[in-house]
Amino acid sequence: MNEDEVPCTPLSPEEVRPDFPQLNRRIGDYPLAYLDNTAATLKPRQVIEAIDHFYATCPANVHRGIHTLSEEATDAYESSRKRIAAFIHAPRESELIFTRNTTEGINLVADCWARRRLKPGDEVLVTVMEHHANLIPWQIVTEATGATLKFARLHPSGQLDLDDWYSKLSERTKFVSMPQVSNVLGVINPVKTLTAAAKAVGATVLVDAAQSVPHMPVDVVDIGCDFLAFSGYKLLGPFGIGGLWGRYELLDAMPPYQTGGSMIHTVTLEKTTFADPPQRFEAGTPSIADAVGFAAAIDYLTNVGMDRLHQREIELSKYMHERLAEIPGLRILGEYFEGKPGIASFDLAYAHAHDVAQFLSDEGVAVRAGHHCAEPLHHEFNSESTSRASLYLYNTEAEIDQLIAGLGTVREIFG
Repeated sequence: MNEDEVPCTPLSPEEVRPDFPQLNRRIGDYPLAYLDNTAATLKPRQVIEAIDHFYATCPANVHRGIHTLSEEATDAYESSRKRIAAFIHAPRESELIFTRNTTEGINLVADCWARRRLKPGDEVLVTVMEHHANLIPWQIVTEATGATLKFARLHPSGQLDLDDWYSKLSERTKFVSMPQVSNVLGVINPVKTLTAAAKAVGATVLVDAAQSVPHMPVDVVDIGCDFLAFSGYKLLGPFGIGGLWGRYELLDAMPPYQTGGSMIHTVTLEKTTFADPPQRFEAGTPSIADAVGFAAAIDYLTNVGMDRLHQREIELSKYMHERLAEIPGLRILGEYFEGKPGIASFDLAYAHAHDVAQFLSDEGVAVRAGHHCAEPLHHEFNSESTSRASLYLYNTEAEIDQLIAGLGTVREIFG
C-alpha cells in the first residue's frame, strides 16, 4: 500500500440492513435469507422514498412542458442520468442511454450498430459463458448478415480459456462481446486486456456489466470498451430500467432503435430528422420515476463505497464456499478462486435443483434454480440445472448458515 492510500473501513451488514424493510419478513417460521441477488436485489427505503417523492410532487412528463411540474420532472430525470453516468466514469452524461435492462441495451447495439455493418466474412466473438441476452442477439445478427459467430471455450475450472480466445481473434473479428462477471460461475474476465487486444485488430467491443457494476468499481474509460450495458434492479434500483453507455461518436453514427415522440429534431410528412444521443434512443415517454429510483440506488452505493462493498462480498463469498464444501454430494460449477464474487451455482447428486430451491424456500432461504439463462454453459459442465446462491451487501454469515442448514434438510430427505 502506498503511503497516501487509506484503507477503507470494513463494511458491516448492520450498517445497511435497517435500510431494507424486506429483511423484516419471515417465511413461515423462518427469517428471510435472501440469497437471489444475482437475479435481483432488494430495495432500500431511500430508493422507495425517492420514487414515492417523485410521484407525490412532480409526476409530469419530461422534455415536453414549460410548466413547473414538467420542468421539475425533467430536472430529476436528467440529474439521474448525470449521476448514473458518473458512477461508471462516463466522459459525458449524454453517452448514457436509459434502457429497460441489460438485455435491451445489448439488443440496441446488435440492431443499430452491428446489423448495419457486418457482412459475409466478418466474425463476432463471444464466450461459452454468456447469458442468453449476450448470445441470442448475436446469433440473430450473424444469421441475418452472413457473418460468423465464434465462441471462446472455458477451462474445467470455469475460467475463460485465454489461449482459445486469442486464437479466435483475428482481423476478421469485427465485434467482440463478453461478460465482465459470469452470472453462473462468478468468474471475473480480464475485460481491459481483452478489449485492448480486440481494438488492436479493429473490432468494436461491448461489455455485459450486469454482474459487475453492482458489485465492484467499474470505469468505462479504464476498460477501453465501446459499449457497456447494465441493469438498475441488480444494484438496489427498481425494475424496468437499465443503462447503456456508448462512445458518443458511435452513438451519433447509429440510427434510432425505436421511433416516435421525443427522439426527433423535425418531422414533416415526407421526412424526419432525429435528435442527438441520448434522446435519439429514448422514444416515447420514458420510465421517469424508475430513473429517479435508479439514481437513488447509485447514490446509496456511492455513500456505502464500492470498494467497501466489494471487499465485504469477497469475504462473505469465501465463507459461503467453505460452508458449501461441507455438504456431501454437492458440486459447485467452476472452481473457487481468491477474490471470487458472491456467486455459487451448485448441483446435488441426489436432488434436482428445483426441489432444492423449494425445500430451501420452505426454510426461509431464497435461491434461484434452473440454468440461469445460460443453458450452453450448463451443457459445458454436464449439468441440467443448478441452484444458485448469490450475495450482496446486506447478507450475513448467519444467512449462509441458514442455507447450509436447509441443505442439510434436503440431504435428510433425498440423500
